[in-house]
Amino acid sequence: MDKTTGILSVVRKTIIKYNLLHQADHVLLAYSGGTDSSCLLAVLLELQPEFSLRLSLAHFNHKLRLSADEDQRFVQEIAARYSLPLFVGSAEVRSLAKKRKINLEETARHLRYDFLKKTSAKIGANKIATGHTMSDQAETLLMRIMRGSGLRGLAGIYPALEGKIIRPLIELEREKIIFFLKKRNIPYRLDESNFDRRFFRNRIRLELIPFIKENFELQIVAHLARLASIWQEEEALLERIVEAKAQTALIVAKNGQLQLSAKHLGQLPLALQRRIVRYFIQKLKGNLRDISFKDIETVLDLKEGKECYLKKDIILRRERGIFSLKTKKLPKVKYQYSWSGQNKIEIKEIGLTFEAQELEAQKVASFNFNDKLTAYLDRSKLKFPLSIRSRKPGDSYQPLGSPGRKKLKEIMRAKHIPLSLREKLPVFLSGEQIIWVYSLPISEVHKVRPQTTCIFLIKAINDNKKFSG
Repeated sequence: MDKTTGILSVVRKTIIKYNLLHQADHVLLAYSGGTDSSCLLAVLLELQPEFSLRLSLAHFNHKLRLSADEDQRFVQEIAARYSLPLFVGSAEVRSLAKKRKINLEETARHLRYDFLKKTSAKIGANKIATGHTMSDQAETLLMRIMRGSGLRGLAGIYPALEGKIIRPLIELEREKIIFFLKKRNIPYRLDESNFDRRFFRNRIRLELIPFIKENFELQIVAHLARLASIWQEEEALLERIVEAKAQTALIVAKNGQLQLSAKHLGQLPLALQRRIVRYFIQKLKGNLRDISFKDIETVLDLKEGKECYLKKDIILRRERGIFSLKTKKLPKVKYQYSWSGQNKIEIKEIGLTFEAQELEAQKVASFNFNDKLTAYLDRSKLKFPLSIRSRKPGDSYQPLGSPGRKKLKEIMRAKHIPLSLREKLPVFLSGEQIIWVYSLPISEVHKVRPQTTCIFLIKAINDNKKFSG
């Protein structure tokens, strides 16, 4: 039997085992042109008839390497060869990383996934496929072990994430992928940055794993991948236990604020205490980004009447046996304007000015999506004059790509909008319906569709970092 057929069989089993694909799925494939994404494309093209897949490609140019533009041209040629739709995004990642004071890899990852999610929402793709492999899993696990990660971190890369992002190659080693590509004469690009030993992951890939294979255990990659799989299953079980235990420890106060009972927390084993504190913080903050093990221990050690700072907007206080979020009292900013869309409009209370354009849809080749500065809307869905106001209690709408309506405060929390800005962000309405909130996705109901003839573009023209969070 052709060994490449065996590789296809492994991927098919992975897809079935983790329920990654269904009939008639529209898959947006993250395609860099490198070995892993080239293998993923070849495999999905072969499996396309079996699953009746609709395939589209997405390429993000990080502008980090001299050959980045050549990679993009290669990707365009491959897309044309297979007559696949291709969506290209780009950003000056290095300058953005420096500006945001975040490391290069994290900045690139954030921008890439943001591009993939927005593109999938725009084209209606219900799956985003990435080329993560078993080798990536092993590297990730070793990195996290050396950084002292907890069980959640040691669960590594999941085969599926958020019900949308899928990793069909997660049970294939990179060596087998390269064999597959060479055996089938499939072209691909080499990323020279993968050989740059200044990057921690590269040193693990190029030095540590080969050393372990040669001197300790030849099957280290497969063994680490199996460990990650076991930890993923145990993590899922522990999460269910935490959610059940949290029902007695968490309290919803009369003002709707979530609180945590120190008494109930103290009756649990330490491992569960840590997890429930994490769960509590995640509910308050919307995520656990930048929350460390030390932060969790600080909360557990908090004495009566004391408070601790986890982030600039997250201050926890323990009082009368209750942990609660202490919020700074922010000045209320109230305003309301009526706008015909004909002229520029200045929101004096927050120092922002907006302008609008009407565009013929058939003449717009591509959209420069930027939730913070621009909104592309279907003109026929709008009622004029539009209203622009500060947010109100109970505000809700259906953001782009969402299956249903969500409360505005929950969306702001999930998008990490600082508390200090939430009262200021202008809310745009058509009639009584929210069509856009500055810095957030537009309304799903008012988005541009294939049948749209006229696009109404709203653009901020003077942000000047007023609303950078």
